[in-house]
Amino acid sequence: MSLMRLRRLAPSDLAAFQAYRQDPEVGRWQGWTPWPDAQALAFLQEMASAPLLQPGHWSQLGIADPVSDALLGDVGLFVSADGREAELGFSLAREAQGHGIASAAVRAAVQLLLADTPVQVIHAQTDARNLACLRLLERLGAIQVTRVETEFRGQPCVEFRYELARR
Repeated sequence: MSLMRLRRLAPSDLAAFQAYRQDPEVGRWQGWTPWPDAQALAFLQEMASAPLLQPGHWSQLGIADPVSDALLGDVGLFVSADGREAELGFSLAREAQGHGIASAAVRAAVQLLLADTPVQVIHAQTDARNLACLRLLERLGAIQVTRVETEFRGQPCVEFRYELARR
């Protein structure tokens, strides 16, 4: 039995989407900030019908419970304009963390990118303090390629950039 399934986001996901996106612990290491309901609903409507994996654009897919279809989180995928590189990021509701769901979702997203695009390298970048994300990326075979001293939300921090190359 699969731990999750990737699917299109839908307007009906609004309550679940807002619940985890407004949780300060879930958003702690994220580049996004919570949105008002109207903005979140517009985003969900856009992602429900936007073409997937279009070069130069982000695609956001829902991470859903395989039985109930309840939204547990989301995965963002960006394919570069030339189609050779991609970036991914993910968010998961706190109650769904620690069960292998994020690992399964990121693995499925990587497989989707490799199957449906000419992408040669997939990048992920995370705060060095986000240990769960670092472990997940390393478990999936990603290699740390860069260490960047930067600023996040007005505070100095270190970010690590990881790569997974097409074999």
